Amino acid sequence: MIARIQGTVIEATPLRCVLDLNGLGYEIHIPVTTAEKIPPIGESTTLFIHSVYREDSATLYGFASAEDRDFFRLLVERVSGIGPKIGISILSRMSVELLRNAIASSDVALLSKCPGIGRKTAERLVIELKDKVFPDGAAAASGSDSTAPGSTGLPASNYQDAVASLITLGYKPAEADKLIRKASTQLPADANVELLIRTALS
Repeated sequence: MIARIQGTVIEATPLRCVLDLNGLGYEIHIPVTTAEKIPPIGESTTLFIHSVYREDSATLYGFASAEDRDFFRLLVERVSGIGPKIGISILSRMSVELLRNAIASSDVALLSKCPGIGRKTAERLVIELKDKVFPDGAAAASGSDSTAPGSTGLPASNYQDAVASLITLGYKPAEADKLIRKASTQLPADANVELLIRTALS
């Protein structure tokens, strides 16, 4: 089982890349949120791998972090109706931070905006994963001290409210999520919703 590949980028698109490792080119399917972090062609990168083996094929799915890969595994292994293709599509529209917070707070409306997910599937996501998205038992809606997982370091409620506000303004979920993640890198961890939105739109 391949768990990680470190190699030279020789091809890259928003949903696929090829890494060269000792003369072998590994074709890897990736979500857009990982593609954003792939370096230019000719540079080295590391992807965390989920492998799917079938009788007639072997497919590799790659992610920028082990956290993203493990969340993808939760999606495709624990939620009926979600296979690797839909899982990649979901992670292309929303970051793991936003998805975890939406599941923890039972935000079915936001989850339903993901491609390939209707309201019933979004409800299954919440039921199946709510107690698994925060292994330490913390929940996004449990209080102001909870923080969004991953690199943002923001209070979970501020992160999610800021993304929701941009969606209300007409931004697509993936774009809103990306803007708030970018804004969070420019602000202190206690940034409020208004400051996040203002920075994201500046």
